[in-house]
Amino acid sequence: MTLALLCALGASLVYGVGSVLQAIGARREDESKGVDPGLLVKLLHQGPFVAGLLLDVVGAVLTVVALRRLPLFVVQAAIASSLAVTAILATRVFHTRLGRWEWGAIAAVALGLTLLSVSAGPESPPHTSLELRFVLAGAALVVGLLAIPAGRIDGPRGAAALGALAGLAYGIANAALRVITSFVPGHLLTNPATLAAAAAGILGVLLFATALQRGSVTGATGSMIAAESILPAIFGALALHEHPRHGWAPVAVLGFVITIAAAASLSRFGEGAVPTEAPSPRAG
Repeated sequence: MTLALLCALGASLVYGVGSVLQAIGARREDESKGVDPGLLVKLLHQGPFVAGLLLDVVGAVLTVVALRRLPLFVVQAAIASSLAVTAILATRVFHTRLGRWEWGAIAAVALGLTLLSVSAGPESPPHTSLELRFVLAGAALVVGLLAIPAGRIDGPRGAAALGALAGLAYGIANAALRVITSFVPGHLLTNPATLAAAAAGILGVLLFATALQRGSVTGATGSMIAAESILPAIFGALALHEHPRHGWAPVAVLGFVITIAAAASLSRFGEGAVPTEAPSPRAG
C-alpha cells in the first residue's frame, strides 16, 4: 500500500506541473469557438502543451498503479493536491506571489493527505456488473453533450464550467480504471470500462485545454479538481463499497474534506494573464 500512496502523490506532482505547461501551450493558440476537437490538433504543435500531455500520461500510469490498492476517495484527494503544486510553480512561471492564505491552504492540503494516508485501508479492484461499466461509458457521453452549451460561455465563467466538466470526465476515467480487473489486451478490448476510460480521458484533455484558454490555470484547475474529486468518491462509496480502515472513518472524512476544501480554495489564487512565451527560470 505504501507504493500505491507514493504513486498517488507522484501523480499529483506530475499533474500539477503538467497543468502549468498545458496552460502555456493553450494560451499560444487563438481562443477556440465552442469546444473544438481541432484545438487538440493545433496544440500538438505547441511544445509546452505536448510536454504537459506527456506528464499527464505519466500521471495516468501512476494513477492506475495507485488505484490497484487504494480506494477512489484517497486517490482522487491526492490528485486534488496537484493544485498546490500548480500554485507553487505558477509563482515562478507567471511571476505571482503566494500570500499567507495560499501557504495556509497548501499546508492544509498536506495535513489532509496525511490524515487520508493513515486512515486508508488496502483495496483490491472490485468486481462489478457489466451494466455498471456501461453506465460509466454512458456518463462520458453525457459529459460530452453538456460540453456543447458550456463551450459557448466566455471568460472566467466559461473556464470554470469547462474545468468542472473536464473534472467530471477525468473522474469518470479514473472510476473506470478502478473497475478494470484485468489488463490482458483481449480483456481490455471487450470491457466497456476501457471505452469509458479512453473516451472520458480524451474528452477531459480537450475540455481542460479549452478552459485554459478562457481563464487562469488555477481557476480552471480549481473547478476541475472539485468535480474530479467529490463525485468519484461518492461513486466509490456507494457503488464500489469502498471504506477506510475500521474505526478510522471520521479521520478519513476529515482528511478528504480538508484536502478538497484547501485545494479548491487555491482556485482564488489567479496568476493573471498567462504569457504567450514561457519566461526564463532565471527571470524575476
